[in-house]
Amino acid sequence: MAKRVIPPNPLLSAAVVLGFVGLLYVVEAVDVVLGGRFDDDGVLPRDFSQWDNIIWYPYLHADWAHLTGNAVPLLVLGFLATSGGIKQFLQVTAVIWLTGGLGTWVVGSYGSHIGASGLVFGFLAFLLVRGLFARSPWQVVVALVVFALYGTALWGVLPGQPGISWEGHLFGALGGVLAAWGVARDARANLGV
Repeated sequence: MAKRVIPPNPLLSAAVVLGFVGLLYVVEAVDVVLGGRFDDDGVLPRDFSQWDNIIWYPYLHADWAHLTGNAVPLLVLGFLATSGGIKQFLQVTAVIWLTGGLGTWVVGSYGSHIGASGLVFGFLAFLLVRGLFARSPWQVVVALVVFALYGTALWGVLPGQPGISWEGHLFGALGGVLAAWGVARDARANLGV
């Protein structure tokens, strides 16, 4: 399971990833109807009264363009990240989500950090390093293809563009590396290696 590159049930995987992205569009539609009231409900660094926003931040986007910019890579990378099955995908997503949110909460700059780009960077990092941790040549091939398609996005982990949460990108990517290591470790433990 740890060395798979194709999801065991591609239709289910597609439905799960499409369902999540569809939910993001529903949340944005509700936010538009409410006049953008959700935009300030992202991760607010070091604000103890708003710590639970770590749960919601990937659902929230500043506008349709922000959401659409995250949706396409989320569909592609999310689907590829389901290759270990839906249970593993949910575990990987949880590690990325929490690492991205907590890291941003601890070191983020002032303001509300919103959007699913932390998940995008997390799935990207997960896919780039999982083959190395799992010692899987086919996953390394997938990583090379993913890098060719999305590698330039990695510059987004560096500060630079105002209004872009590089902290969310950086900690999402670190969460992806952590998740890849955990998946490989668990696979080796299950094999008794």
